Amino acid sequence: MDAVESAADVGAISAEDQARAELYRLLAALLATPPAQELIKTLGRVDVPASDTGKDLTAAWGALKQMAQRAEASMVADEYQDLFIGIGRGELVPYGSYYVTGFLMEKPLAELRSDLQRFGFERRDGVHEPEDHVAALCETMGLIAASAEFDFAAQREFFEKHIDPWMGRFFGDLATARSAGFYRAVGLLGERFLEVERAYLSMLV
Repeated sequence: MDAVESAADVGAISAEDQARAELYRLLAALLATPPAQELIKTLGRVDVPASDTGKDLTAAWGALKQMAQRAEASMVADEYQDLFIGIGRGELVPYGSYYVTGFLMEKPLAELRSDLQRFGFERRDGVHEPEDHVAALCETMGLIAASAEFDFAAQREFFEKHIDPWMGRFFGDLATARSAGFYRAVGLLGERFLEVERAYLSMLV
């Protein structure tokens, strides 16, 4: 779900920021559409990265790897349908405005759109999902983390305003959703990653 595109140049960034950006992009890919079998197989072969911040993120990576090793794309697609689409609506509503206010298309979305414009992001042609979809926000944060144009203060501002108020709860709901199997591991990974992100960005001055 590439809801936005940026005019920012990707410059030299640290290995840590590159890893952060890649994980945001992975979460975006898994939450935008059901993953293809190729991506599932890749996740089943991934070398589980060690985390300097504790064992929880490493364990979450391991859980996703194990789940991917026995997952089939058709099964995951059915799961995605039940979780996010359903008949009328899915089990979860993956939008920031909904989690913050209980309704879609509310003030948090308007504030997000204003900040996206200020950061130099533009809505992609042909994209119909609101910009506060969880996949779109993960994609955007990945772009911000991967670009030398955005300093740590800008990263922290975007995270604290548009991700931290709700996305951890979303991932927690995903990790315990009735319809979830493969996506429980995705939810756990997202939840643990945001805990690390929160601590990391809070230390930056």
